[in-house]
Amino acid sequence: MIRLNVFIQVSEANRAEAIEVSKTLVKHSLNDAGCVAYDIFESATRKDVLMICETWKDAASLDAHMKSPHFVKLVPQIESLGSMKLEQFEF
Repeated sequence: MIRLNVFIQVSEANRAEAIEVSKTLVKHSLNDAGCVAYDIFESATRKDVLMICETWKDAASLDAHMKSPHFVKLVPQIESLGSMKLEQFEF
């Protein structure tokens, strides 16, 4: 399995929109084949930090997800609203 932790640092002005776009990404991604878990979290201590946590069955599932229409459309929108940092783990 593959776990991705995607940290998103956003300004207060972009925070609400980043959350909404991320929620849409989560909604669609949960239906992707091989998706084990997908959610967005808000930091309890830093208003400028969000995190998308996702778990995939295998690399093929993650690759298909990254080519999906919702990923191709929504991730660039999130990137335009803040800076993203990715951590990837295999287990």
